[in-house]
This record gives sequence, structure tokens and C-alpha cells, in this order.
Amino acid sequence: MTADPEPDGTGDLLAAGDLLVPAANGSARPDPRVLPSSPVTRFAPAPTGLLHLGHLVNALYTWGIACATGGRVLLRIEDHDRQRSRPEFEAALLEDLDRLGLVPDEPPTSTFRAGPTPFRQSDAAGVYEAALDQLRDLGLVYACACSRATFAAWEAERGRPWRGIGCPGGCRSLALPEDGDIGLRVAVGAGSERWVDLLAGPVADEPAAGGDLPVRDRAGNWTYAFCVVVDDALHGVDLVIRGRDLLEATAVQIRLARILGREVPPRFLHHPLVQRVTGQKLSKAAGDTAVRSLLDAGRTPAELFGTAARLAGLQATETPIDPEDIGRPFRTV
Repeated sequence: MTADPEPDGTGDLLAAGDLLVPAANGSARPDPRVLPSSPVTRFAPAPTGLLHLGHLVNALYTWGIACATGGRVLLRIEDHDRQRSRPEFEAALLEDLDRLGLVPDEPPTSTFRAGPTPFRQSDAAGVYEAALDQLRDLGLVYACACSRATFAAWEAERGRPWRGIGCPGGCRSLALPEDGDIGLRVAVGAGSERWVDLLAGPVADEPAAGGDLPVRDRAGNWTYAFCVVVDDALHGVDLVIRGRDLLEATAVQIRLARILGREVPPRFLHHPLVQRVTGQKLSKAAGDTAVRSLLDAGRTPAELFGTAARLAGLQATETPIDPEDIGRPFRTV
């Protein structure tokens, strides 16, 4: 068994149960009648910290819905952020999945331990370059010198955030060279996208609500929104299950997928987030509720899934859920 990459620093957060509250922002359980049959979904953690209870909620939804609908779960390591991703965190999350009894349909955890794989983002640079070239051929890619500070300064001066296509610096018209510490954006166009979230219901939003989409940051990292669109198309993912905090990222991902040739986007389901009583979501950066610490302390996978189900609002109590029966919360209304 691999040693912890670093202490989680939480103490026993579950022992102080008043620190975490069940999700209450909307329904937690999707109507089984709206779930697609035999979907391909994915569990895609970033190796920037230890898995915590928030990840466990996402795993419960992902494997649970796949199990209830005859679907498949792909495992993907989203390590596009090279500065924050660490191999020891990847090793830890793979071990945690094994200990929890969560087995992906493709690829097995052993694949990641064996070497490069197209399911690890840092091994897929050629795929992202090809997608970027496709966007360049359409005349949509431009170098952008704007940073978060640029957007913040624009907002401070005008009393409102930047909204709409482009960027505060008007970088698309400047034809800046793609060298040095400069980012890249894609002009995704105006207008809105509409879709029906399988839990949140009908949604409409502007893809460029906060400016054109960044696809590579100033440090040379591919961005999350760009990578996941390319990956989901390549891997055949047709059901994206993720936390409610990413709901606003959906419109631009639907638009980008269409630009890249995916006419039928995946279905989306955004589930409630585990929160502290302060309203803050759990965070790897804060070392919250490491799953391996709870397992080491004697909690069983079934007990932890029961806790995750309660915190998500899927059940009123912490009734254990065996990994072999993880689809149970999603089979009845």
C-alpha cells in the first residue's frame, strides 16, 4: 500500500458532523425516466490533491447511474495543470479507487500505472494540438495578453464584469505573436445555447458570457474546458456527470464541440455539492475529508457511500450502500 502523499490536515471532519450539511439546492435524485439507456460516462479526477467526500459524491452518481442504466464508466486523469498535478496524487487516487471497489470499464487502474495512456491528459498533447490546428484553420484562435488581473481591472473601472465576446484588451484585432507568456483564446461567437440538464432542467446561457474561451493559459497549460470537450468526443462520452459548480461551463463546451464537428453534444447532469455549514464547497486545496484517511480509520466503502448519499441529499440517513449495489439510489423515484 502506498504511503499518503502528505497529511490531509483535517482531523476527523466526519466526527464533527455539524461541519458538513446535506445539499439542499434543488433536487438531488434524477428521474429514472429521463436517464439515457446504456450511456458512456466518465470519472475524471485531477491529481492535484487527495480524493475527498466531494469526489465520492461524484463517483456515487457516476458509477450509480451507469449501473442503473446499463452504462459504462471511463476513467480519465485530468492533469492538464502541470504546475499543480503531482504523480504521487495520481498514485493515491488510483489506490483509493481500488480500495473503494470502484472499477472502471475502461481503462483499468493498472493501465495508468503501466505508463502513457490516451486517458491521461498529459499524454495527449498531440490530440489537443490537432484540435487547436482545426480551430486555427477556421480563423478562430488568437493570442491574448489579458490575465485575470486585466479582467479585474476592467471591472473595477466600470463597476461591472466583462461580458460577451472578446476580451478587455481587444487582443483578437492585435494579431499578437504566440510566444512568451501569452495565452490563447478561441472566438466562440455570440448568441446562446440551450439544453436540458438531467437534474437542473432546461438551461440557457451564452458561451462567451465572460469573454472568449481560453484554450491555453499563460503558463502553457491546456485549459479544462478545452481538454474535456476534445476528450469527451474522442472517448465517446455521451453523458457528463459533474458538480453543480460547473453548470455555467456547459454552454461554451456545447458550442466548442459543435465547432469541432460534434453536432450532437453529450447529455449533462450536474449534481449537488457537499458543503460546509458556511456554504463553502469541499476543496482539495484545503485538504478536506481525505477518503483514504477515512478508510484507514476503519470506515468501509459501503459506509462511505452511505455518507456520500446523505450529504448529496439522495437519502435521509447514512444507510450503507455496497459498491456492488451502487445503482440502488437511482433505480427508484
